[in-house]
Amino acid sequence: MYNKGLFSDWVPKPVQLLMMVLLLIVVMPLGGVYVGNISFMVGGTGVMQEYFVWANYATTIGMGACMPVVMRMKMRFKVRDKVVVLLLLLGMLSYVNSTTAIPMIIVMTSLVIGFMKMMITIELFLPLMVMLGGRGVFYGVFYTFVLILNQVSAYYAVQVSIEYNFQQFFVLASVMCFALALLCWVFMHDKYFALKVPLHYIDWLSILLFVSTFMFSAYVLSFGKQQDWLNSKNIINASIAAFISFALLAIRQMTLKRPYISFNIFTKSNVLNGLFMLLCLGMFLGTTSLQNIFSVGVLGYDQLTNAKLNVMMSPGILLAGIVAVFWFKKERPLKMFIFSGFAAMTAYAVIMYFSMVLEFNYENWYLPMFLKGFGMGSLFISVWYYTLDKLELDEMLAAIGLVLVWRTFLAVGFFSALYSWFQYQFQIVSLGDLAVYMDGMTITPQTVASNMKTIQLNAMIAANKKIFGFISMAGFGVMLYVITHHFGKRKEYL
Repeated sequence: MYNKGLFSDWVPKPVQLLMMVLLLIVVMPLGGVYVGNISFMVGGTGVMQEYFVWANYATTIGMGACMPVVMRMKMRFKVRDKVVVLLLLLGMLSYVNSTTAIPMIIVMTSLVIGFMKMMITIELFLPLMVMLGGRGVFYGVFYTFVLILNQVSAYYAVQVSIEYNFQQFFVLASVMCFALALLCWVFMHDKYFALKVPLHYIDWLSILLFVSTFMFSAYVLSFGKQQDWLNSKNIINASIAAFISFALLAIRQMTLKRPYISFNIFTKSNVLNGLFMLLCLGMFLGTTSLQNIFSVGVLGYDQLTNAKLNVMMSPGILLAGIVAVFWFKKERPLKMFIFSGFAAMTAYAVIMYFSMVLEFNYENWYLPMFLKGFGMGSLFISVWYYTLDKLELDEMLAAIGLVLVWRTFLAVGFFSALYSWFQYQFQIVSLGDLAVYMDGMTITPQTVASNMKTIQLNAMIAANKKIFGFISMAGFGVMLYVITHHFGKRKEYL
């Protein structure tokens, strides 16, 4: 007997829905590190921040590595056995992260957590997609829920770290995984999804090459600034290793009867244009590092207040989700929805350009964060939908791992590293410009120390303003590209 659902027949429908929501609430924000409490982990372990940034990227890489094999895993094991074991392992790994101070252990557990949580998430994808009626509406509801959940969980990660310590949030996540494993053992059915398939068709060498390609790339983007980019042998070696791993991965796929990753989809117009738009989305999402420099470094916000800024994006994300559901139900063309997302992001960059002043009030954050939330929500939904449109299900699953890593890691990581480098260079230029107006007559040796902080803050503001100006100009270019691009007709399927 097979059962394509998740739960036993005796479980009421409302309880099934509640269990799916609980699984999403616990599993989706789960990671080896939480962005909000990275500073607390640095202080608590005495380890460089770059290791935790690397670990954060590793979670996304793990999720991408799992995507091409999730359906085979789904059909190989019974639902209850698989989900319960994965939740127990996720709980154990979270507990390991709460007790270790060795950074490489945290990086490796983050990678494994990403891999395993995607296997649970795919179990929820298909029932929810059928329930909501198609990919478009599903993305509108799912991404809205997940993006808001990530902002809220990041806020509570900071709050728990302040009130107790950073380890407590990992312990809390671990306990929730164990409790959910017990509930799943009670409510889930003990049957296969479909005909049992073997695992020996999975090419584990391809998975290893995929992981090594992007883990070496993540090392470069995380440690580049700290090791002075190409002046470091480690950065050069990691770059070469990433290139060789990707070349071997591509060659390996040509020799396999059942390729791990399909490169054929990259010949399709919508995929290439979608990847470009996801890269442009990364350009805007990478501004988080600039925003943190302004809010924490210049305005002097503590970590909890800074985390509240990200929660301010929630109304914008919610509005984007509501618009998306309406848009897809009415089967309207995607062009103007995508355009509205990039317009909101560009408006956010323009507002931040004019907001780079020391007198910036907390209330002034509401509008730019709302726009950023709307832009992020609408583009996550619409561009993701457009990129994977016109693909058959097996094609989509074979390529979705690469697209996921491109969207969440490569695009954001590249622009974050780029902005970090430019911020430092522009700051030096700004200090040089400010020095023109300083001499022994205006600033005496006795007062130079007291003025140093003001000089530094003004240099940071000038550097940020210059970068936001370039982003704003690029944003108008992206809007022009979107409005002139022919998006074609949508293809809808379950």
